[in-house]
Amino acid sequence: MNTLQSVPSLGTHPAAGSNPGRAEIRERLANATYDLLVIGGGILGTSVAWHAAQSGLRVAMVDAGDFAGATSSASSKLVHGGLRYLQTGAVKLVAENHHERRVLAKDVAPHLVNPLTFYLPVYKGGPHGAAKLGAGVFAYSALSAFGDGVGRVISPAKAAADNPALRTEDLKAVAVYGDHQMNDSRMAVMTVRAAVDSGATVLNHAEVTGLRFTRGRVTGAELKDRMDGTEFGVDARLVLNATGPWVDHLRTMEDSGAAPSIRLSKGAHLVLKRKSPWRAAMATPIDKYRITFALPWEDQLLLGTTDEEYTGDPADVRATESDIQQILDEAAFSVRDADLSRDLMTYAFAGLRVLPGGPGGVESAKRETVVTEGRGGMLSVAGGKWTTYRHIGRTVMNKLAKLPGGTIAEDMEPVKALVRHVPLPGIANPNAVAHRLLVDREPGVRMDPLTARQLATHYGSLSFDIARLVNEDPALGERIHPDGPEIWAQVVYARDHEWAETVDDVARRRTTLTIRGLDDDAVRGRIEELLAQR
Repeated sequence: MNTLQSVPSLGTHPAAGSNPGRAEIRERLANATYDLLVIGGGILGTSVAWHAAQSGLRVAMVDAGDFAGATSSASSKLVHGGLRYLQTGAVKLVAENHHERRVLAKDVAPHLVNPLTFYLPVYKGGPHGAAKLGAGVFAYSALSAFGDGVGRVISPAKAAADNPALRTEDLKAVAVYGDHQMNDSRMAVMTVRAAVDSGATVLNHAEVTGLRFTRGRVTGAELKDRMDGTEFGVDARLVLNATGPWVDHLRTMEDSGAAPSIRLSKGAHLVLKRKSPWRAAMATPIDKYRITFALPWEDQLLLGTTDEEYTGDPADVRATESDIQQILDEAAFSVRDADLSRDLMTYAFAGLRVLPGGPGGVESAKRETVVTEGRGGMLSVAGGKWTTYRHIGRTVMNKLAKLPGGTIAEDMEPVKALVRHVPLPGIANPNAVAHRLLVDREPGVRMDPLTARQLATHYGSLSFDIARLVNEDPALGERIHPDGPEIWAQVVYARDHEWAETVDDVARRRTTLTIRGLDDDAVRGRIEELLAQR
């Protein structure tokens, strides 16, 4: 069956309970004064918007592109304690990271965060010995109260049985530890949804063209809707600049003389088709400080990452040929050549780490979050990572709570009163969700097991909303591409409930079509047609 020709009329009417249209959202934004305007919908912006809305503030959030459209969807997809931080003696940081990791996996997003076993291979002549790495992974697991088992050392034969792609020449031992991984784009979308459920008003593809001032204070922003060119503005008592690599660009809108506050490091990744089973990820030491990852992710193999200073336009960042070759060369330390063939590549991407300004190389710069206040009272936040993104949101909220009287601090619920383990929408056991998707369906409506699993681990209990779309129109249950698990109902759902405006919003961030190399011209054309039918 030709999948594209089998769905001529699907998704022509928005689903019940759809998000309001862009015109309605623009009107809301333009005709109210918000307590907090968050500019930037990545890791930091979405977390702050979520926490601020929970605290009772009237919150607006805008992004010039898609939510998590830049750095925040170009991560290594890990929720981890940071094993390499132990080398610098950052024991407290690792323990804090472990705590956040386990809360995400257990209480906040068990439908999105998955356990992942890591193998650290020890080769003859390598930068670290088996005894040192064995002690390191034991200490690492102890800092997480052995919640993922006891870090230990196993034989090369045992490791090779689990990962046939493991290079065994000169392999002396393999250290084992546990962490987690996720799909960063899906985490972002679910966090935006959580913020909206708490009362926030959000709009993507809305570019800030200028800031509004009242008696020298920043009190809002001028915006342009990139989808149709409409210009409008938003008034706010406080503005938060959470624009990631563009943070200094916005700071110069507030103060033309503002000195640079950050520097950027580029991290590139490759996605390859898997030739063999991968029952564990591999983290291979390249030198005393750097590790290269080979991660089973979304039924593919994710390789990376690089770490080099970047001084160009953040909008132009990409994985270059030299990046690709470096990643493949470093992966070859521990992965067999047959599994690293260029023919297996489906996608390459790059993102920018936002690091505090300062001397020295970017590879040794601290990965910390910095909150500053500008001349016009705009707060700017930069740095951070997915593992601790909720903690960053609370950190900014604590900063807001300490603002002087007459500001939004007096209208906030006490930060200590915020429920620390509020779950993301769709929280559920993904195994139970997948089972129900397969057994609870309308007569004659089929659900593929791979699709059921994909829905359960990307939407949780919200999968049943997608299943209802299929029950109403079985054509929506057809796969978008024969080689991937996603179905057309997900495109309609992304359009009506997840703020998807462009083909890339759907193919790259609401689904895994792009990373699997399945977004050919026919697929992209059909997605564009569906998006136009809102």
